Amino acid sequence: MSAGPALATNLFQGQPCVQLALAGGDSARVALFGAQVLSWVTGDGTERIYLSPRARLDGLRPIRGGMPLCFPQFNQRALGADRVPKHGFARTQAWQLQTTEAQSGWAEATLALTDSDPSRASWPHAFAATCTVTLEPDSLRVAFEVTNTDTLSWPFAFALHTYLQVDDIGRTELLGLQGLNYWDAVLNRDDPSSLGSQADRALRFGSETDRVYARARAPLMMRDGRGSLRIEQSASMPDVVVWNPGAAVCATLDDMPADGFRRMLCVEAARVNTPQVLLPGESWRGWQSLRVMPRAFHPSGFCPL
Repeated sequence: MSAGPALATNLFQGQPCVQLALAGGDSARVALFGAQVLSWVTGDGTERIYLSPRARLDGLRPIRGGMPLCFPQFNQRALGADRVPKHGFARTQAWQLQTTEAQSGWAEATLALTDSDPSRASWPHAFAATCTVTLEPDSLRVAFEVTNTDTLSWPFAFALHTYLQVDDIGRTELLGLQGLNYWDAVLNRDDPSSLGSQADRALRFGSETDRVYARARAPLMMRDGRGSLRIEQSASMPDVVVWNPGAAVCATLDDMPADGFRRMLCVEAARVNTPQVLLPGESWRGWQSLRVMPRAFHPSGFCPL
């Protein structure tokens, strides 16, 4: 393990965190609790990740915002297992800092988690997982890898529940989903087999949105008042979850301000429609990459994909 001026371990609201920083001003903060990215600031000083100002950082409950790791479950629908928490247990476990490294132009931290008495109480399987966060200028990449260390095979679902910060959800659009089928959990919550199709080139947001898009192709592009963010994910995660609670639901969330929905959009790289099955000794890896595009990328307002 090597360390340098671009790496530090400190406390944020009482939680141990790894701080990554580059000479150009880019930085990222990763909590050991949940291996959860809490902040990503680009070199221009702009925060790109939404963390609720009412988020609970008590080391016990899920943190509202950031980039939670949803493993081995994403909603009870994915595995049909009521004992596993709604978004799994990985986001509420204490991970161990495994390695850190800093070189010219990038910094990286890898955290590790293995099965334990608390995890086996709801999901009785042996595993070894890592989360690697890589910071580069105007770019952040989060990779998750899990190995089946058990003697039997087991299925799992996974999502990187990324909360992106936006200036105004009413002036935000997401491109790259046109022509894809999706399950709308707002309109068809009890009927996952009822699918819609994305007809418009841009997905816009005026009320609660909760959709799971299948066979998503990369890259996606999110545009708001600050410019464009390119969002890519590995082929091992074929689904994209898009979520914004809207005003009515947001008002019921005690760890979100009433107007918090205006400042965030979740665009989640996921494998949830079809769970992955791992044989003993097998490994699976998935990643999501975020990159800020220069404003000159779409001088006329058109953002090619």
